Amino acid sequence: MTDAAELERRTAQLLADHPPATTAREDFLKARFDAGLAWVHYPQGLGGLGAPRSLQAVVDAALEAAGAPDNDPRRIGIGLGMAAPTILKYGTEEQKQRFLRPLWTGEEVWCQLFSEPGAGSDLAALGTRAVRQDGGDWVVNGQKVWTSSAHVARWAILIARTDPDVPKHAGITYFLCDMTDPGVEVRPLRQITGEAEFNEVFLTDVRIPDARRLGGVGDGWRVAQTTLNNERVAIGGMRLPREGGMIGPVAKTWRERPGLRTHDLHQRLLKLWVEAEVARLTGERLRQQLAQGQPGPEGAGMKLAFARLNQEISGLEVELRGEEGLLYDDWTMRRPELVDFTGRDAGYRYLRSKGNSIEGGTSEVLLNIVAERVLGLPSEPRTDKDVAWKDLAR
Repeated sequence: MTDAAELERRTAQLLADHPPATTAREDFLKARFDAGLAWVHYPQGLGGLGAPRSLQAVVDAALEAAGAPDNDPRRIGIGLGMAAPTILKYGTEEQKQRFLRPLWTGEEVWCQLFSEPGAGSDLAALGTRAVRQDGGDWVVNGQKVWTSSAHVARWAILIARTDPDVPKHAGITYFLCDMTDPGVEVRPLRQITGEAEFNEVFLTDVRIPDARRLGGVGDGWRVAQTTLNNERVAIGGMRLPREGGMIGPVAKTWRERPGLRTHDLHQRLLKLWVEAEVARLTGERLRQQLAQGQPGPEGAGMKLAFARLNQEISGLEVELRGEEGLLYDDWTMRRPELVDFTGRDAGYRYLRSKGNSIEGGTSEVLLNIVAERVLGLPSEPRTDKDVAWKDLAR
């Protein structure tokens, strides 16, 4: 088994063969992937060495100390956190070889075509249709919404209905969609922040080869659960230092501007600081559990905490800053490639955090998941479980 010493040796060899100071960024990232140092817990030949996931920190620390470039994980978070683990688990060898390397290096950005305007929080009720043709291709028609990065993405993970005659969870199939194909139209969705970070995507007679199907026909819901579980961990369980994330700017303002302090704000800040630290440490424990296998429903609890804390902390920050907290830096219509919570002002954090309880699964849906799949409470009554999708009221 590859141990820490072996990883240190391999990392030193990578740096010797490809000095960061004289090697182009993309070339260095490709070399790192080929050396098995991209994600060490992945199999050999797919950017890893089959090593324990916990040893990734050994590689990352050595590369950071050497000034090596990273793959800008915030920009390609959907690919890294959602598409990659799903392709690894369900993809064919050809799919793994084709997609994982350019995904990790950032050459190809990914987006997620799951949510639909007609399905709301009930993802399994989606209506986008994929119909198989005589030649084996699938023709897809429908609309997706709240699609982060669709305006810069080359590929998308897509679920579509392939059998309307069975219950809603059973008739779904999972595909890898080329966003440059004819019939794919991306339109911006302007948000409360003034930006269009999200998009709506219209699919009109989009042809997807069967070779880009992930998993079995009709097995898309099971495949999607891998994506969704990883998504919630990626959102709610990101690695942060103490006072990382939203609590950092508030604590910094509190220390540097004593004239803004009141007893009530002090008590509220202490409470939220403790909760943020508990969430951070819980996320660290969750990542250690991930080293033993695939993420489970526990990620839903982390994502719930992430959304609530971000909204409460950003609200406190606006209140702490008083009139200044109501200012906003720029209402210009832009289409950013990533979300930058800590690099913007308090007004942006307050407005953008409102979306945290919607994106990646609404807080209401996640409460059900925690109740039923973590705490083992009785399921809510559902009258549509055995009804064919085509017969559901819409």
